[in-house]
Amino acid sequence: MVVVTRIRREVLTLPAAELGPDNPLPPLRPLDEVHRIDDRDREDIPGDMARGLGYAPLRSLLPVRLRDGYGRTREPRSLDALVIENDRLRATVLPGLGGRVASLLQLPTGRELLYRNPVFQPADFALNGAWYSGGIEWNIGATGHTTLSCAPVHAARVPAPDGGDMLRLWEWERLRDLPFQVDLWLPDGSDFLYVGVRVRNPHEHPVPTYWWSNTAVPEEVRVLAPAEEAWQFGYEQRLRRVPVPYCDGVDRTYPLNSPYAADYFYDVPDGRRRWIAALDADGRGLVQTSTDVLRGRKLFVWGSGTGGRRWQRWLTEPGTGGYCEIQAGLARTQLEHVRLDAESEVSWLEAYGPLDTSPAGEWPGAVQQAEEELESVLPRARVEEAYARWRPHADTEPGETLATGSGWGALEVLRAGWKLPGTPFPEATLGRAQQPWRELLRTGGLPAPRGPEPAGETLVAPPWRELLETAPATWHAEYHLGIAQWHAGDRAQAVRSWERALPLAPARWPLLRALAVADADDGHHERAADRYADAFADLCGERRAGDADREADRLAARAALGRETLEALLRAGRTADARAVWERLPPRVRQRGRFRLLEAELLLAEGRRAEARAVFDAGFEIADLREGSRALDRAWARLTDEPLPARYDFRMRPGPA
Repeated sequence: MVVVTRIRREVLTLPAAELGPDNPLPPLRPLDEVHRIDDRDREDIPGDMARGLGYAPLRSLLPVRLRDGYGRTREPRSLDALVIENDRLRATVLPGLGGRVASLLQLPTGRELLYRNPVFQPADFALNGAWYSGGIEWNIGATGHTTLSCAPVHAARVPAPDGGDMLRLWEWERLRDLPFQVDLWLPDGSDFLYVGVRVRNPHEHPVPTYWWSNTAVPEEVRVLAPAEEAWQFGYEQRLRRVPVPYCDGVDRTYPLNSPYAADYFYDVPDGRRRWIAALDADGRGLVQTSTDVLRGRKLFVWGSGTGGRRWQRWLTEPGTGGYCEIQAGLARTQLEHVRLDAESEVSWLEAYGPLDTSPAGEWPGAVQQAEEELESVLPRARVEEAYARWRPHADTEPGETLATGSGWGALEVLRAGWKLPGTPFPEATLGRAQQPWRELLRTGGLPAPRGPEPAGETLVAPPWRELLETAPATWHAEYHLGIAQWHAGDRAQAVRSWERALPLAPARWPLLRALAVADADDGHHERAADRYADAFADLCGERRAGDADREADRLAARAALGRETLEALLRAGRTADARAVWERLPPRVRQRGRFRLLEAELLLAEGRRAEARAVFDAGFEIADLREGSRALDRAWARLTDEPLPARYDFRMRPGPA
């Protein structure tokens, strides 16, 4: 057999916003997560689902940083891409942006099977902020979009089960401390992209696990799946069992029939083949299927309402069609986590390809016809056989390196001495962010940075916390130890660590800010406002020259701390102090949309309603507006009884602000 699969590098040039610097303040506050359910709904949930809903929900983003430094100015930029193709399909992968499959092109017809976003525009949908729409994304970690959405992953060429080439992507997921891999290959002549996925738990204890593969497709389709019922979840945070396809008298399998954004988790019966398809009026579209381990199937819709349409435009450019998502996951819903036992792994095979069959007609007949067509073009047995052939290749060591991810996996392997065949994390990938922690491993002490502010990210897992507890008690070690203790729930000890470090630190603002968060967490908002004001004054008082990168970091710190300080002072009713902080913000920070909204809130607090209204009338865009946020409509409701202007309408649920 002549194998014609090819893997090559390519550069995509498209209008793209800059990601900008990460937020330098450790995320000490509870996770801002909209995917929570009303307690009233728990009584009607099956026992196994209830256990998954209650199993180890994520409480903190630590050790990951927030990514909120992006804007909305798009310029032509180059993105590194990896292309894998045979004579039937061409898949384009972005290793620098989470390993997403940005395009899946059917070569004989020239038909794009995915929703391919013509721009790169980050928005605040990932667990840690920056995320972008389009393609097939690999979500691991916890409920929501992965923190790796806009991060690099490792990539290499690996022998495929059929003797050709396979593209391997792998990384270390830091929220749950788990390595994972995604292997993509196209057998000769295949109309389907095969994807082998493995998540490993090298620890001596069980770990909560989460995986969903999310595929964006054009929204003018009907979505088919082998289910008669679904679990509907919306931004009202209600979870209810509904019939499929008709819910509240409307066929919800057509995405534009829903007025608001919603999830429909299809309840696929045990023993039934796992698949989901999106087909247009001509009967053409994409189907995804898998081995049975990948249990869940879901449809996400933005809805036809004003807010959903606004989000669709926000994520791309004018004139681009909308999209919906068809998804597949380890659990029945995305609100659940599953247990991965100690020193074990979970793996499965997915397949993505074209499907041609009419979606019209009564639901049972349309589903049966689609399932029969899928069986004819890709039998269920062939998927199982492909998985069995791939499984021995999952341990094959990568060949040619095609992209490099982070050094965090290398640091964890160095600490624990784990052997992870197939997904190497060599010491050569250790970078600047990992060096202090490598020194902690080597010498038992955490080296202080060259400048006065604490450098880099804090590692918070128990083994690292134990190393910090035995390290020499420098201000720097105490600062990071406090963050690790805070993450572990030992809030009182964290405060003591920060208080011990405070008189020793060359710069006091990081410690004052941490103590301010602790004060606010305890309800001491006046004391929190005092400490925030002192922290901001300390930061603004620094006068140091440095290179461009350090200047950018300092600007990011002033913006992040300035925002938190303004919010704390306004909460405490200290408008004069808030105005003083506002005046010390750099002009380019004050012009950002987030700060324009804060300006309007400050003006309202000062009783200057007309000037606050003028801020809205002049117009602004909050680049990092959070998914599900009601900040804009609530601020507008304080100003006027007039309808919310469409440019500010991002409402994803019905009801008042």
